[in-house]
Amino acid sequence: MCGIVGYVGNRPARELLIEGLQRLEYRGYDSAGITLAGPAGLESTRAVGNLSHLRSAVSAQDAAGERVGAGCHATVEAPATSGIGHTRWATHGSVTERNTHPHSDDADRVHVVVNGIIENYVSLRARLQADGSVFSSETDAEVVAHLVAAEYDGDLAAAVTATLDQLQGHFAFVALHRDEPDVLVGSRRECPLVIGLGDDEAFFASSTAAFASEARKVRYLEDGEIAIVRAGDVEVRDAAGEIVAGREAEVTDLGPQAEKGPFETFMLKEIHEQGAALEETIGAYVNGPTIDFGGDLDDDLLLRARRIIMVGCGTSYHAALVGRYAIEQWCRVPVELDVASEFRYRNPVLGPGDLVIGMTQSGETADTLAAMRLARSQGAHVVVVTNVPGSQATRECDAALLTRAGLEVGVAATKTFVCQVALMYLLALRI
Repeated sequence: MCGIVGYVGNRPARELLIEGLQRLEYRGYDSAGITLAGPAGLESTRAVGNLSHLRSAVSAQDAAGERVGAGCHATVEAPATSGIGHTRWATHGSVTERNTHPHSDDADRVHVVVNGIIENYVSLRARLQADGSVFSSETDAEVVAHLVAAEYDGDLAAAVTATLDQLQGHFAFVALHRDEPDVLVGSRRECPLVIGLGDDEAFFASSTAAFASEARKVRYLEDGEIAIVRAGDVEVRDAAGEIVAGREAEVTDLGPQAEKGPFETFMLKEIHEQGAALEETIGAYVNGPTIDFGGDLDDDLLLRARRIIMVGCGTSYHAALVGRYAIEQWCRVPVELDVASEFRYRNPVLGPGDLVIGMTQSGETADTLAAMRLARSQGAHVVVVTNVPGSQATRECDAALLTRAGLEVGVAATKTFVCQVALMYLLALRI
């Protein structure tokens, strides 16, 4: 659930990166950092704790006029107009505020931000160390940087492509190279990564929330695609290096949704937003005496369903649990319920006539997406219930039912859970 942000354009990048990370704070983290492509190379600032500590570190450097070697704390004399940022959990090794080991040339040349897990990082790290790479942390993310550096021969996109072939796991990452400061290259595998396009500028981010007030359009990346982003321009290639057309959409400015307003916390604000969120969600599907889910989920499909299977994680699982009670009691249709992370490993029996409902607030939950893919591969009809239009889940289903809760920043679900439950009731009533 880390958050990553990248920017390349004509405006000073530092504040744009920090503001983008601030909009992704709901994803959770224990440390944060940014790298800017400045005149002296790639220069980073890191801090343990929340973003206020990162801002303090940046301010302290400005006040001191401090400037040291790439990879350590540094500021840039002229405003850098490209860079990357990260809020991260220390899932491998301890939280690190600064490099404590000698820097390798790799660290000077390539910086990356990574969300997810590199499952084969131990064997990759051993191989890279045998080839002379010097590591400064225990993170799996640093392996990606060393691999990109090892594969680099004047073309960052080619180096990222070669690196992808060696990685196992689920992840999204963005790479920045000292010799190509006006280019960011990113890719994803089962973790979210989107691109924002503005006027002569572009963003990478884990979610459109990071750049909703800055970009005009969003471009969605599919698994395995590689995006080469320059100011106001994006080129997307598949694993074979062929340029692919992608789907773009207008960016919705979240406006007040991304601010706490008069409330002390986002959670308190979102508790008070439950009534309006329910009204929007129910109103989207109820027209007088009729419940209408649209053509993708027509009555014939619901009547033919021999059974319904629901999958979800966390709060979405519990909303599905309420839905199971309602459907079985009112409709007398058998309903199975699985934690999404277990579903694909029990080798479930699926096929035509099965209706599989994936519940995911974000539309990006990796285990739920994997369960949905398995169900579709075996011939089941897959419906997703999600709060995020345009999310990965809406692109990998046969029909999407959207809750209208708006942005939820609080980590413990309030309005999104209630809206999921309401949508389950509507589905049960329609059946």
